[in-house]
Amino acid sequence: MSRIGKKPVELPSGVTATVSGQTIEVKGPKGTRSFTATDDVTIAQGDNAITVTPRGKSKRARQQWGMSRTMVSNLVQGVTDGFKKELEINGVGYRAQMQGNTLKLSLGYSHEVNFEAPEGVTVTAPKQTEIIVEGADQQLVGQVAANIRAWRAPEPYKGKGIKYKDEYIFRKEGKKK
Repeated sequence: MSRIGKKPVELPSGVTATVSGQTIEVKGPKGTRSFTATDDVTIAQGDNAITVTPRGKSKRARQQWGMSRTMVSNLVQGVTDGFKKELEINGVGYRAQMQGNTLKLSLGYSHEVNFEAPEGVTVTAPKQTEIIVEGADQQLVGQVAANIRAWRAPEPYKGKGIKYKDEYIFRKEGKKK
């Protein structure tokens, strides 16, 4: 039995949800998000809470149960608080700055890297060595942060590159004489 799936998703004040068939649409202060569940689960709306229950006892229904409940929970969290990924830049001469909707990265290449922030995601650079990616869609925020990090992933010898703020880089020892 799914421990995650059993818990109902509470709707905070200012958030409304509408369930039509297998689709749930959640509206809040940060926007509107929707999710379509598979036919293996049932989504029901009660008083200030949304419950997800499996249809049947098949393995697939039990798998979809916890996942669907988490997706609904992420919708609610996205429209209330939003999601945030913080990136750090390490390296001499490596820096980032925003120009309009474009993130300009100097990462040791012969040219500057221009990264256009997609719709629904806010990218800011409060310092030259810090990048913050925010938005209501957890998957999109994570993908944008991963795309920025991919331009210069941290290397294991000096730790130069773009890393997540909470990421630990396993350091290697240099050459011996």
